[in-house]
Amino acid sequence: MSTLINIEVVYATPVLQKLIALKVSAGTSAEQAITQSGVLDFFPEIDLSSNKIGIFSKACKLETVLREKDRVEIYRALLADPKEIRRQRALEGKVTKKGGAA
Repeated sequence: MSTLINIEVVYATPVLQKLIALKVSAGTSAEQAITQSGVLDFFPEIDLSSNKIGIFSKACKLETVLREKDRVEIYRALLADPKEIRRQRALEGKVTKKGGAA
């Protein structure tokens, strides 16, 4: 008899989040868990060949074998580069300070 472990699979869009708790056989990979969770049916835009995944915010591969209480996270592509956004905000702040605003 195979041992079952408790895991979660999560994915979020700006308007909808889904957390799916399930029991899988010990030795299940992240990819197998994602498929078994049914999250791909809820979010057909997920493409495991391009979407990155992780376990508790730490990037991992689809082949990673899961452990008890792991949370598999499927990440969306970034819409903007965070470094570029910070750079733009910094420039805007300098312009405001030079302008003599109260």
